[in-house]
Amino acid sequence: MLNTQISNQELSEHIRRDLLDGYDEEFELEIEDRHYENGAEAIALSDFEKEQRRLYFRELFRLQAELVKLQDWVVATKHKVVILFEGRDAAGKGGVIKRITQRLNPRVCRVAALPAPNDRERTQWYFQRYVSHLPAGGEIVLFDRSWYNRAGVEKVMGFCTDDQYEEFFRTTPEFERMLVSSGIQLIKYWFSISDEEQRARFLGRIHDPLKQWKLSPMDLESRRRWEDYTKAKEIMLERTHIPEAPWWVVEADDKKKARLNCIHHLLNQMPYQEVPHPTIELPQRERHEDYLRNPVPAEIIVPKVY
Repeated sequence: MLNTQISNQELSEHIRRDLLDGYDEEFELEIEDRHYENGAEAIALSDFEKEQRRLYFRELFRLQAELVKLQDWVVATKHKVVILFEGRDAAGKGGVIKRITQRLNPRVCRVAALPAPNDRERTQWYFQRYVSHLPAGGEIVLFDRSWYNRAGVEKVMGFCTDDQYEEFFRTTPEFERMLVSSGIQLIKYWFSISDEEQRARFLGRIHDPLKQWKLSPMDLESRRRWEDYTKAKEIMLERTHIPEAPWWVVEADDKKKARLNCIHHLLNQMPYQEVPHPTIELPQRERHEDYLRNPVPAEIIVPKVY
């Protein structure tokens, strides 16, 4: 029988490579923040910028480790959490959601990003399609946009009547108080960016083939109606900022700082503690003399292009 055991040094090196591969996930996400020209990186980073990036990644990984502890505490205590992410198009909501969920169990922490309502859903109680996504005990749900669509895009684009708009503001505080009284912790974030920053991010998407899918006709129209969205946002914050579920505004012109600030704030919203876990020992694999592994047919193996 072949010796399948590996040395401690080889094992340590294997674990190190796995850790680096895990961290590379974050570096891959950061490609979104860079610009490439003719296949080569067009931006040369200064020593100061390199140091700032190192600090960013160091702090991000530290915060993500705390998020794992928070997740364990949520599961252990059967806590229920709903986090709403609202803001203008290109404000960076998706970026912070990715960093929050990146190292968490998707069965515990999941994202709800609902499409526009269909014909059937338009006839339902307005909050009905969101209710089915609410968490059970030991779950965290992140809404990438939420029922506040009615206060923003639906109002600005004329997708709801004035009566529906006013009914939303009358019932939303009641709905959210009902969620909180049922044991759900509700946290609401508004990502705030400047006029100039949104323009720059839209232009970046227009000229980047990897980002063009992010631009929809609705996004472009929202750019034209900047002032209308500003008025709608101000009314929304004023009329739905309640003690049971206050709004928190994240200044998001700097994407990386916004991510760190939001995650840091989120961690401080819950009295989580590190949950002790029993020591894990890897069991020895059973081996049988009469076992012979069959070779994989060559025709079904993926070609090694790389």
